[in-house]
Amino acid sequence: MAATSGNRQFRYYDFVMAAYVCVLLCSNLIGPAKETTIEVPLFGSVTFLAGVLFFPISYIFGDILTEVYGYGRDRRVVWAGFAALAFASLMAAVVVHLPPSASSAANQSAVEAIFGNTPRIVVASISAFLCGTFVNSYVLAKMKIWTRGRWLWTRIVGSTLCGELVDSVIFYFAAFYGRMPQAHLVAIMFTQYALKSGWEIVATPLTYRIVAFLKKAENEDYYDTDTNFTPFSLQA
Repeated sequence: MAATSGNRQFRYYDFVMAAYVCVLLCSNLIGPAKETTIEVPLFGSVTFLAGVLFFPISYIFGDILTEVYGYGRDRRVVWAGFAALAFASLMAAVVVHLPPSASSAANQSAVEAIFGNTPRIVVASISAFLCGTFVNSYVLAKMKIWTRGRWLWTRIVGSTLCGELVDSVIFYFAAFYGRMPQAHLVAIMFTQYALKSGWEIVATPLTYRIVAFLKKAENEDYYDTDTNFTPFSLQA
């Protein structure tokens, strides 16, 4: 289906946007609060932040949005997510730095441990999210044109590998470069990259089902043939 009017109304677009922002906020605010170690067959002990289990869901939503509704509508959702993350980070900083009451002073250290991310971590996280998500969407939209809408799995996997790589490199180097040995930093970065990418690849059958449902329900299958791919726009 060719490009459609930006004023068109969709039944499920708003729900997908809300779910995307919810997952993004939860994975960035709740996920980093705990580091976990699990035993993986053939690989042994693997340590990672719990958010790694949930953050890739936002990329799945990004794939679905771009595949069904197009890059422009996904771009609007990405900026909505960015605004939510920025506000949540500001709110967390204010809450952490407000003086505690006498009755809650004992809990201040726990609040700081959970919500007290440094400005460097916050900037690294938001920057990585924006860059990685836009790369993911751009690659998928272009691959859809190149493949003429065939082989959905190739663009799901291809866009994920590109987007997650950009996200991981920017975040880990911006957040931790100079704080740990470079070899250790690279090892952690690629471990997280493999986990996040692998998660999304495993979820490909589910992505197929959701995409098929939405294309039929919305009567939409957008091709970004005339799209302006600048990320700095809210035009659908």
